Amino acid sequence: MYALFEEAGKFLAGRVLSEAESSAQVELDSGKRVKVKAAHILLKFEKPQPAVLLAEAQALAPEIELELAWEFASEEEFGFADLARDYYSANATLVQQVAMLLRLFDAPHYFRRAGKGRFKRAPAEILQQALAAIEKKKLVAQQIDDWAAALGRGECPQPIRDQLYRILFKPDKNTPEYKAVVEASRATQTAPLDLLQKAGAIASAYEFHWKRFLFDNFPKGTGFPPLQAPEIADDELPLAAGVEAFSIDDSQTTEIDDALSVQGLGSGTVTVGIHIAAPGLVLAPGDAIDQVARHRLSTVYMPGHKITMLPDEVVQRYTLGAGQARPAVSLYVAMDEATLEITGTETKIERVPVVANLRHDQLDDVITEQWLTDADFRHRNPLEPLPGAGDALSFLFRLAQTLKARREVVRGKPENFNRPDYNFRLQDHDGSEPTGSEQVQITTRRRGAPLDLIVAEAMILANSTWGNWLGELGVPGIYRSQASMLPGVKVRMGTKALPHAGIGVPSYAWSTSPLRRYVDLVNQWQIIAAARHGRTAALAAPFKPKGAELFSIISGFDAAYSAYNAHQGGMERFWTLKYLQQNGITELDCAVFKDNLPGGGVLVRADALPLVLPVFGSQQLPRGARVRVRLGEIDEIALDVHGTVVERLDAEAAPAEEEDESGEEEAVAGPIAIALDVNEAEAPAPADATP
Repeated sequence: MYALFEEAGKFLAGRVLSEAESSAQVELDSGKRVKVKAAHILLKFEKPQPAVLLAEAQALAPEIELELAWEFASEEEFGFADLARDYYSANATLVQQVAMLLRLFDAPHYFRRAGKGRFKRAPAEILQQALAAIEKKKLVAQQIDDWAAALGRGECPQPIRDQLYRILFKPDKNTPEYKAVVEASRATQTAPLDLLQKAGAIASAYEFHWKRFLFDNFPKGTGFPPLQAPEIADDELPLAAGVEAFSIDDSQTTEIDDALSVQGLGSGTVTVGIHIAAPGLVLAPGDAIDQVARHRLSTVYMPGHKITMLPDEVVQRYTLGAGQARPAVSLYVAMDEATLEITGTETKIERVPVVANLRHDQLDDVITEQWLTDADFRHRNPLEPLPGAGDALSFLFRLAQTLKARREVVRGKPENFNRPDYNFRLQDHDGSEPTGSEQVQITTRRRGAPLDLIVAEAMILANSTWGNWLGELGVPGIYRSQASMLPGVKVRMGTKALPHAGIGVPSYAWSTSPLRRYVDLVNQWQIIAAARHGRTAALAAPFKPKGAELFSIISGFDAAYSAYNAHQGGMERFWTLKYLQQNGITELDCAVFKDNLPGGGVLVRADALPLVLPVFGSQQLPRGARVRVRLGEIDEIALDVHGTVVERLDAEAAPAEEEDESGEEEAVAGPIAIALDVNEAEAPAPADATP
């Protein structure tokens, strides 16, 4: 005697060796013996052989018309043999009965399983829904096949083009667009990114990097909602008496946050004014403009373009433009003219006359160290935009040098300015969104140039002084601190006035760029409260001690600022690689700054361009060695280029340069990390709809 039984969703048959009340011992055709519960045995039969029965039933089952079987089926629960007799005849054969069992079992959308060989037909409305879902699934599967075939032919269907960045970086792996790319990549044995490039999904490398950044950080676009910038009435603030302030910025700067003034030269006591644009006087936490600023958190910079934190009409309302008396939060620092010892500080909220907006890229060749330190030379070469500012700039330069030297005593070593800054200019470009095809110019500026030093030290003085003051008053702010300059000790953001070892100050709170950095606007609100309320400022300030909101702002700002800086660095690398291509540069003189890379290579930094790349040569090169490098193929998508050492330029390696304060080197580009994995197992398909 043979038995047909179900085990783990499969139907098996074999010879019954023995039976008990609740189970049977069955030998399969393979010789394997299994113990089968009596409840799982569906049929007992004498012939044909089990293998023959199952083979014939499996061949017959697909011929059973499910729609007809559903019509014949009883409204009540029924057994498979009963339906076989209704469908075929009252004398349905064993093969026909087993074929019906297999067909019912494989059609849960028509028939719900109800126990040992028993079923119940689906209600008509549920069946129609299930059939529609199955048909839709078939259409989607066909669509996936069609899209995959198109990608394989080098064509990109529009739905995949529209979802490109989501597919690559934040995919829903159940979408047909994602599955089509995976299927095509597997079929053509081509990496997904290469496949999509060949299919024309990526119009240009620049567009790829730009749109990827927007997808991650500005998914709703970079436009602003309609905003009305409140005006600060002139009669609400006193006019700063005797002040003639001037700003120092790059020509491309529209958000002029800060300006400087000097009073009392020749009197023995000099007062330096550090004047900061004051949007915090009329903007308030939670208002419409604040919500935009808090969402963006910072202006995003990149060569030839920027995404501002605030719309231009808001910026122009509060920027420190020349020829106007502008609302400002001013820090006045009084000092001995000879020794430059600080004798007092005072914060005022006022209107400050701004007499000039100086542009350092236009004046660096004029305002040199000789111009600032040699009075005769300076008077023979007056400053055209502001002839009377020469002596003030000279004093500010002397003060900046002194402040820097004092900080370096606290730091324990001089600050490192051994590499230049690089300026990127796109020729004949109006500042709109670049296309990536523009001609790029790269020029250098020495770090710590006089005008840079003047502005940097003045801002450090303001940020440190205001940070200390908020701490003394118990008013929370957002601080940047660094516990020490030991390797691996990074700069942190927090709400406590802690030392910043890298800068060499007792505390440091960004406060001088409220038009382009949100933490500066937050700190400005706190400083305004301190200026107006003094010792009771902690009660009046918008952000309270131990409040959770500042920590939320810090968390959001850290993430956004890192992403923005990474994009700026990536775009600068893109334009550097473009510069190489546009100028036909195939070799560079470089210095080794990291050795022992995997594969025996080293990292080098180009002498005259902002470029770090891995190179390989026939000899092991020590740090500090200078070499000539032949460049390999440039990958604009990966922002990658490798090189080969062709010549050693020095007989003996110079001492390796000291790392920057942060201890962080420029990242070297490499393969783009995508979230699409063609090697992972396919996600299981959703189960068919069942009643």
